[in-house]
Amino acid sequence: MAHWPDGDALAGQVALAMAERGDRAVILIDGPSGAGKSTLADALVAAWPGNVRPVLVRLDEIYPGWDGLEAASLAVTEDLLKPYRAGRAAGWRRFDWTTGRPAEWHDVDPVHPLVVEGCGSLSAANAFQSDVRVWVRADDAVRKYRALARDGATFADHWDQWQRQWTDWCLREDPQSWATLQLST
Repeated sequence: MAHWPDGDALAGQVALAMAERGDRAVILIDGPSGAGKSTLADALVAAWPGNVRPVLVRLDEIYPGWDGLEAASLAVTEDLLKPYRAGRAAGWRRFDWTTGRPAEWHDVDPVHPLVVEGCGSLSAANAFQSDVRVWVRADDAVRKYRALARDGATFADHWDQWQRQWTDWCLREDPQSWATLQLST
């Protein structure tokens, strides 16, 4: 993860979490669309220091539509993080963007480390269920370019709608304040 600013700081925090939690460390990666959360999560999973590979959960697969940021965050709290921390069966339900309906359930074995990335992963409720909390930020023009290059016209039609929802979410939850590490891309 050397190509990431403060990649060493993130590696150190993950190592500390692993020392405290063993293979049950929970890392949350949040920030606005296009900031680089997915890329960071992929790099973190690829460079994971433990013997047991983490499960990667992306909120993009959970949001129940373009107005679903808050619902996805709550689902992560109730269906994934709380049961995971209690050592019980945990998981998440994929949302099928094509049909506009909930799809299959994905079990998460509580013996694996967990990396959750996406807008809304870092809430007050989720902060208390995690070990490392990363806030990723980037210049607004760069973020929009990246997000639209990634998702094309589909996201372009909903960019303003998502941004309003994201802004409201940040005002309510103040996710950046819960971060144990902040990275700029």
